[in-house]
Amino acid sequence: MNGFWKKDKLQIIAFNGYGTKNRFYVRGRALEDENIDLGNKGAFRLLVNTWKRFETDEIRNTPIKILFEDNKALEGKTDDEGYYRINENIKNLSLYMNGEGWVKFETSFLDTNLKREILNQNRFPGEMLIPGDKARFGVISDIDDTILHTGVVSSLKWKVILNTIFKRATNRKPLEGAADFYHQLHRGKAGNEANPIFYVSHSPWNLYRYLELFLTTNDFPKGPILLRSMSSFRRRYQSDDKPQKQKEIINIFNTYPELSFILIGDSGERDADIYIEISNMFPNRVKAIYLRSVSHVRRMTRVSNLFVGFKSIPFLMVKKTEQAIEHARKHGFIE
Repeated sequence: MNGFWKKDKLQIIAFNGYGTKNRFYVRGRALEDENIDLGNKGAFRLLVNTWKRFETDEIRNTPIKILFEDNKALEGKTDDEGYYRINENIKNLSLYMNGEGWVKFETSFLDTNLKREILNQNRFPGEMLIPGDKARFGVISDIDDTILHTGVVSSLKWKVILNTIFKRATNRKPLEGAADFYHQLHRGKAGNEANPIFYVSHSPWNLYRYLELFLTTNDFPKGPILLRSMSSFRRRYQSDDKPQKQKEIINIFNTYPELSFILIGDSGERDADIYIEISNMFPNRVKAIYLRSVSHVRRMTRVSNLFVGFKSIPFLMVKKTEQAIEHARKHGFIE
């Protein structure tokens, strides 16, 4: 088949990472470029693009390089699925921070003899967030049915599938007022706190660019988007295994021991269970929990029962964003 079809060019997708002034923690994936057009309007093209997002041709077990603006370099290697993760202690990363705490870098293939054409002259931009000294707290937010209408409580998740296949990211609707609320949390009560926002989801990394475009189009504050690999969907878990989303949240808490966090999710999935367990694992570090109401009586009842007697942390079931804004203002989180 290779004799009839021209091979796709190679690319590296750098997922926005998060770290500290002395820790560099980023992930990404090396793939063939499938030329996915996230803005295409035709139903057939949307279907084709969805197939391309999930039928990926990863570049396995190949060395990559991270390069900073002063030519300081790090090296890593992709795994069997084309993913890479670099977790290194590096001093003085604050030298590379901009005003919002973002550190810019470039990723490239170390092996330039891959016998394949590489996009962008083998230079792929990436960024990592370091919360600034003015930050008073962080925000960890679910995506599905928390800021993005997805239908996660629908039977067999058919609404999720249909929305992803047949709707452009630029046409997906956020929950009303959510972007404004997140900007207020980002600014904080002082107005210039630059409190970090982390977006977590059970969705696969294949949807990273799709979700990134949704957040950008709808003017949400910029922040790391933390997803999971497709292989994790097929993996058989032990009863004591934590969901990948919960593992990500735990890592964020451990990365920033000096920060407390506001946790935002919905009442349809397992956010309530995860957030209660997190608050028990990290006493006095959860400032508030906000859960979006969903149109599912049984699940709403279950979540309400979970929080009976839960008095140590401010908790609110949110029907409209204005309720969350009023609550956050009352508790001194925002102006």
